[in-house]
Amino acid sequence: MKKVLTLCLAVQDGRILLGMKKRGFGTGRWNGFGGKVEERETIEEAAKRETKEECGIVITDMEKVGIHEFEFASKRGEILEVHVFRIKNFSGEPEETEEMRPQWFTTDAIPYDEMWPDDIHWIPVFLAGKKFRTKFLLGEG
Repeated sequence: MKKVLTLCLAVQDGRILLGMKKRGFGTGRWNGFGGKVEERETIEEAAKRETKEECGIVITDMEKVGIHEFEFASKRGEILEVHVFRIKNFSGEPEETEEMRPQWFTTDAIPYDEMWPDDIHWIPVFLAGKKFRTKFLLGEG
């Protein structure tokens, strides 16, 4: 079974915008913004909707830069297909919501020890402006 998800990251002036997940899947981890693609919604529409819901910004320009395939050892056969976008421009200011607390980090101080274990492998590629496709098998779900 495959679930299609989105993940959006903004980079400006040597900083990356991340959100501390406050509830649900990934609670207690810093991450980008995104989530499930709903029925009759494009992947791009889902990326914009989820980002607005999670941190209040409205994406006005973005670029798809990658696709991750995640599988968890505890849930073999369930694939999370995550479409990754670089937010090139947005309106509004990031604000805390019930789900996430946004914060800017300098790109040399990304809190990898409080993130998903795969992030340290692909975020440097993302920050270098490269496109990617990955597959990760993670120990826990």
